[in-house]
Amino acid sequence: MPDVQPLVSDFVLKLKRRKVEGSHAVARQTAELLRSVVSQHRMGSTNQAAALADAIRAVGEHLIAVNPIELAVGNIVRRVLHIIKEEDISSTAVGIEGLSVTAVSDDEYDSENDDRPTLSAAVLASHARNTLRAPSLQTLLDDIPVSTAHSHSASSAGDSDGKTGDKSLKTRKLKHDVIAAIGDLIEEIDTCYDQISEQSVELIHQNEVILTLGRSRTVKEFLYAAKEKKRSFRVFVAEGAPRYQGHVLAKELVEKGIQTTVITDSAVFAMISRVNMVIVGAHAIMANGGVIAPIGMNMVALAAQRHAVPFVVVAGSHKLCPLYPHNPEVLLNELKSPSDLLDFGEFSNCMNFSTQDGTPLLNVVNPTFDYLPPKLVSLFVTDTGGHSPSYIYRLISEYYSADDLVVRRMPTA
Repeated sequence: MPDVQPLVSDFVLKLKRRKVEGSHAVARQTAELLRSVVSQHRMGSTNQAAALADAIRAVGEHLIAVNPIELAVGNIVRRVLHIIKEEDISSTAVGIEGLSVTAVSDDEYDSENDDRPTLSAAVLASHARNTLRAPSLQTLLDDIPVSTAHSHSASSAGDSDGKTGDKSLKTRKLKHDVIAAIGDLIEEIDTCYDQISEQSVELIHQNEVILTLGRSRTVKEFLYAAKEKKRSFRVFVAEGAPRYQGHVLAKELVEKGIQTTVITDSAVFAMISRVNMVIVGAHAIMANGGVIAPIGMNMVALAAQRHAVPFVVVAGSHKLCPLYPHNPEVLLNELKSPSDLLDFGEFSNCMNFSTQDGTPLLNVVNPTFDYLPPKLVSLFVTDTGGHSPSYIYRLISEYYSADDLVVRRMPTA
């Protein structure tokens, strides 16, 4: 794929340098790249779907290895592989259906006309073409009908031409259908915020108190939509230390006229008894209904469960991951820079102290994500509607194939 290689290399560089932030942007750009891979792929004469899927696997395996913590990349790659399989099965089913219809009509014709000789479909098709063809000089000189002159050659040439044309048409149709389906996937990613926000009025009621943590665009749009529908509510925003993204979200909510209160993360248990509902975003939703979310979310979920407060997760369907947390392909966490927690200037003296074996006395751990088991989640709100954690497996079975859980290029014979 020489034409797409610069696009792949450019996107790989962006993933390495973390130039693309957020699952939404990563998912959309991955889908656009894979659509370019499909459009530039040269389809062979045989086994086109397998060759196309192998090209997607080769690119997808490279992208996943570059940034394994961004599960949205693998989700989109698996979605595209599932699309290829579905379109190939659909085109094959249409072809079989056409053959079965033809066979039935031939049988009916034969039963009514047993005394008449039967001709193959290829001969009939070639005969129809020849009747529309201008007579050749040879047939004019010999005064032989065109259909008779071509009757012997049509049976062989018609078969080969028909098969070649059918294969070429099927190849073009498969490629066109896959590109169109990926376009629908991109549109689904683009409209996920609107689809989720439309459900806000059904969940947020008048004069309720909502708690959220950190900064999620999906949560922000969800609350915006409820405010636009004239819902009056109040939001508690846990600041989301150590990056304090909650401060940014609080400012954005206030600019929209939403009454907002910023609290520290450690105050969640103290304030949860005043809350009617917890609404948070997610980094990924796993196959068992568990959630990979920003750090501190597990504490919020435990507080909500202790006080019987509904815990709602809002996320687009591109965040549905067909893997389980224990799968070796899943990287549940990554460590950020210690500078988010400590100022090296103040603690520079402590950095030199170590034990006799050379290990430092002061260590700094700054994880990015928390894992929430499904029992802590009350409801998932996606662009396809609201679902319980036990229903996630059904959604995943509609979007992914079991053969594509591990994205690896098939070995060549």
